[in-house]
Amino acid sequence: MSTKNAPPKDIDAYIAAFPPEIQEVLQKIRLTIKAVAPDATEKISYQIPTFYLKGNLVHFAAFKDHFAFFPTSSGVEKFKEELSEYKLSRGTIQFPFGKPIPYDLITRITKFRVGENLERAKIKEKEHHA
Repeated sequence: MSTKNAPPKDIDAYIAAFPPEIQEVLQKIRLTIKAVAPDATEKISYQIPTFYLKGNLVHFAAFKDHFAFFPTSSGVEKFKEELSEYKLSRGTIQFPFGKPIPYDLITRITKFRVGENLERAKIKEKEHHA
């Protein structure tokens, strides 16, 4: 897919590079994240769609045979039991093509990550003014 060429300039360009059925799921993942993190900004980081809120919040992407959601290692760890049917790595969850995407789980994991990032920012702010 086109992610091997020049990196996409934004999330719209990233999604547009995929076939329609993949675009549809990527767009739905994007809207799911956006609904929970409306203050997060969108950007391309590591050549994939990224939501940023006082630090990287979550990333998502499509690969040859799966979608990936990257909620960092804390997001994977916190929801590990509910994620047992998916292939996991330290900060990544893989959702195979052709299987339903657990949007409700993406919502809950993103909410957790928003809380984590805001809390971390608050602590940094306090340390900065100490």
